[in-house]
Amino acid sequence: MDTMTLRQVCDTFGVSRRAIQGYEKAGLISPSGKNERGYLLYDGKSQERIQRIKLFQQIGFTLREIGDIIDAEGDVQKAALERQLGKLREKEKNIEILIREVYRLIERS
Repeated sequence: MDTMTLRQVCDTFGVSRRAIQGYEKAGLISPSGKNERGYLLYDGKSQERIQRIKLFQQIGFTLREIGDIIDAEGDVQKAALERQLGKLREKEKNIEILIREVYRLIERS
């Protein structure tokens, strides 16, 4: 991957500038440098890390939890992902119940 500016990273990966700043504040990423105009640059490794952080957030991890697992050994990360999968499955069951209830309400209307 080529080096990208902050704006390019935000546009490419669908992350806000504020989110990137939050990742930096949490110590999860740091820019790889600045270009001649002073814009922050992110190399391929940082871009991949941003994608992973975003995925971890989407599946429900907090930034603190991500900080604990993103560089952890495989077994630690695997255990955390398995716990999160259990939480997601529970949410899935609850959503299915809600969907059935909505269908019942629609049928009664």
